[in-house]
Amino acid sequence: MRSFTRFAIASLFLILSIQAAAQDGPPKEEGKREANLIELITLDPTIKLDIRYATDNNFVGKKVYPEARAFLQRPAAKAVAKVHRSLKKKGLGLVIFDGYRPWSITKLFWEVTPDEKRMFVANPAKGSKHNRGCAVDLSIFDLKTGKPIEMPSEYDEFTERASPDYSGGTAEQRANRDMLRKLMEDAGFTVNPNEWWHFDFKDWEKYAIYDISFGEAALAAK
Repeated sequence: MRSFTRFAIASLFLILSIQAAAQDGPPKEEGKREANLIELITLDPTIKLDIRYATDNNFVGKKVYPEARAFLQRPAAKAVAKVHRSLKKKGLGLVIFDGYRPWSITKLFWEVTPDEKRMFVANPAKGSKHNRGCAVDLSIFDLKTGKPIEMPSEYDEFTERASPDYSGGTAEQRANRDMLRKLMEDAGFTVNPNEWWHFDFKDWEKYAIYDISFGEAALAAK
């Protein structure tokens, strides 16, 4: 029975992989909300941006975004800004690595990621919460120094240290990670089971999977 189960899972994974490779556009879903994306720094310009995919400092090793901008659906963006304001009382703030991600970039990530690491990236055949504008990758930085505070792993580190439940690292690193998680969960987000930095906003399933550019998102927000 176990062998059959493993075979079934492997077959399903292969089918999804073939579907993803063949896709030239995002999955179509009916009855979803229209995009209402807002740029995070318009809510609070003191939110720090470190948009890694607009640089070559990312797991792909090259720039995949044309510019360093972060958008989220309006309710999610307001929740992030609220968390940032609460951290400022402690001399800290949020640093954003990624927000809304066009579906075509998710497809690229899937294609360049080895099979054994694909638990860390979304399958474009199903789309991702980033594509819906309801997921954000972030951490915490020190307002005085401008430097990030320590966490158990680096951003986009595809190892066990990235888990929000990882028990290694220092006590300070774990405390920092857990502080971020509590603040985000209190604001309506859920942490990704494989990545301490990745948070999904409630009601994400009500939004469609988008493949619009940052420029189009900015124009729509006006």
